[in-house]
Amino acid sequence: MSIGGATYDLFVRVNHETGTMPDGHAAFTLPLGDKVPVNEVVETCGGGACNTSVGLARLGCAASFEGIIGSDQWGERLLGTLKNEKVDVQNATIVENEVSSFSIILLAKNGERVILYEPGTNAHLRKANFDRDIAEQMNWVYLNHIQEQSSDVQDDIVDMLTQKGDPRFTWNPGGHQITAGLTSQVNSRLIPYTDLLLLNDEEALTFTRTDSIDKAMKTLVKAGAKTVFITRGKDGVTATDGTKVYRCPIVPGSNVVDTTGAGDAFGTGATWALMRGLDFPTALKAGTINAASVVGTIGAQQGLLTETQMMDSLKNIDLPVDVRPL
Repeated sequence: MSIGGATYDLFVRVNHETGTMPDGHAAFTLPLGDKVPVNEVVETCGGGACNTSVGLARLGCAASFEGIIGSDQWGERLLGTLKNEKVDVQNATIVENEVSSFSIILLAKNGERVILYEPGTNAHLRKANFDRDIAEQMNWVYLNHIQEQSSDVQDDIVDMLTQKGDPRFTWNPGGHQITAGLTSQVNSRLIPYTDLLLLNDEEALTFTRTDSIDKAMKTLVKAGAKTVFITRGKDGVTATDGTKVYRCPIVPGSNVVDTTGAGDAFGTGATWALMRGLDFPTALKAGTINAASVVGTIGAQQGLLTETQMMDSLKNIDLPVDVRPL
């Protein structure tokens, strides 16, 4: 079960120059008052729980989605996509007279993007409409980015994971959880039950209040995370199983068209591998391969691999994984 958001995405490819902000971040430079032509407009579905449930379904899992969708035209398309991908949507809540989550994504030439985001119905996920009884029946639960207003569902998830015969658990914390930090009450309770923790490098440092990836991993393992995967863009992925540190490079020759959904694709591939009982380095490779496929297309879902494609890729793509003690 994937818990979290579903978002209707409108991608706009802008053939425009980028500049640099005072803090060093790259930025689009769109002069106010100008009429800016665009190269391409693409409509797709996205959102963390939508992406990961679709990704797991393509990899042969019996995937389900739990989140909030509006009854508007965007919600209909989101629901239609989930159904077409064979995702179980019986736990999706459809609300009337509310706008589904919607994003306008400006794409730069190098695949980086700026996301203009309206949370819409995603902000309505609450403890009151979270079906814990159904979640407890799952083999694996995947908690994606959630809105600050939805943080109370973490209490139910913690209680659920403490029960005998509990599902295994992947967690990709959202912005509010990252800012609150590892030592916040609910986060510190959830970490010991996390089988797979997924963060990018900036998130890892902020979450742990440390100044290096090695320190962040040691802090997370000490707090109880069973495995930690830290994605680092073009520098690949650094991960730990609690005793060793693994580093996997990106897929050689990867063509980056759009980086949207790369983290979701990685988490999906790694979770699938662990669910199948594959070893840790293979899980690292599976996530990397899935992410490389997604960034080669526009949108977060078009490039998600099927199980057959993934098995073939694991056999044919050479990804040397470096290993050292934690």
